Amino acid sequence: MNEPAGRRERKKAATRQKIADTALRLFLERGYGAVGIRDVAAEADVAVTTLFSHFASKEALVFEQDQGFEQGLVRAVADRTPDDPLIPALRREIHAQVRHCAAPGAAPVRNMIDSSPSLREYEESMRLRHAESLAAAIAADLGVPETSTACRTIARFATDAYALAREAADPQAAVDEIFRMIEAAWEASRLG
Repeated sequence: MNEPAGRRERKKAATRQKIADTALRLFLERGYGAVGIRDVAAEADVAVTTLFSHFASKEALVFEQDQGFEQGLVRAVADRTPDDPLIPALRREIHAQVRHCAAPGAAPVRNMIDSSPSLREYEESMRLRHAESLAAAIAADLGVPETSTACRTIARFATDAYALAREAADPQAAVDEIFRMIEAAWEASRLG
């Protein structure tokens, strides 16, 4: 009984990946502004409605790993052991995200994002959403209200660390430098 559901989920995931891969290829070949949703759907051999069942917008096609990044941040808080302090756990996750986005071949995608106002705006709204999810996870972990200023601030600092480090000459060293400041701020809040 579980196999059909598993197969169905695998097929959905494969379709989603095919659409994302096709979109990225087309965007890089022709330019983001020159490719429409219908172009992506036709090239991926799916209906436009199928594309929209997997991606809410054209911008979302570029950031297809958005949910994975957000879940990684939340898991860094929720899945750590009781003896694993919060800030080092977040630092490890941000290091992993920076490594992923600094991997060979990532520069053309980064250049595309940087050259598109709509993609930059989408990325910023995505980062704010990630910060809110992370703040909620931190607050839940500590048993404090989700509106805790300290939790929201640390979450925003952590998600901004990713963006700042990505622009640095040595992204990994930048993550460490930023997280030293985050750790000091967290200690000053007395929640940690």
